[in-house]
Amino acid sequence: MKRLVITEWCHERIRQIFLADKNAGACETASACPSDIPDSEGQGKERSLFIDATAGAGKDTLFLCELLGETGGEVLAMDIQELALAKTKRRLEAAGYVALTVADTTYRAELCDATGKKHVRLALRGHEHMDEYFPPETVDLILFNLGYLPGGDHSLATKADTTIPALIKALSLLRPGGLLSLMIYSGGDSGFEERDRVLAWLKDLDAQQYVVLVEAFYNRPNNPPLPVFVRKLF
Repeated sequence: MKRLVITEWCHERIRQIFLADKNAGACETASACPSDIPDSEGQGKERSLFIDATAGAGKDTLFLCELLGETGGEVLAMDIQELALAKTKRRLEAAGYVALTVADTTYRAELCDATGKKHVRLALRGHEHMDEYFPPETVDLILFNLGYLPGGDHSLATKADTTIPALIKALSLLRPGGLLSLMIYSGGDSGFEERDRVLAWLKDLDAQQYVVLVEAFYNRPNNPPLPVFVRKLF
């Protein structure tokens, strides 16, 4: 199964799950809503906050920008490779977005230039530092695509030792009702350690607070990726 087809399928599943939650009005209390975060002028304004924890070639980042639509908000994309952020920047700008590589972690709810184009923040940092960018329980959707950058250095693949701490921080950032999506690639140069450790960690999550859905491309050979979705209930 080609990676592009898998990516498109995963994006459609995320869209279905995320929008179903939005339409159901999962944001039931003021403390759970992204509108609690003040905008640049200190006024509360409902918006969505998305994180692409593994920017890679930018496909997930672009998907998040498109999903954000006209509602306003912010997309942050993180990666440890300059090559990945360069690919992401090119993809976003080709689609009409302004991608800014930033060194600071200052929260800015709306990033627009004079033309009204949305800015996307790109951070050259490991995803285990994502909690430095947003307050707890404010992020709506976080995506992880585990493995290595397609066409890049396979030795720079994600590792369980940093992935699991990043996932713990991701859950702390999710608002109640928020969604965490993982695509776990394994086998080949990636091996199976990260997959097995992440799945073991997921299995131990509190069933009262989280719903964990692990799907499978069941009839595909050669260790197809595992799509995982985690809903934070409260």
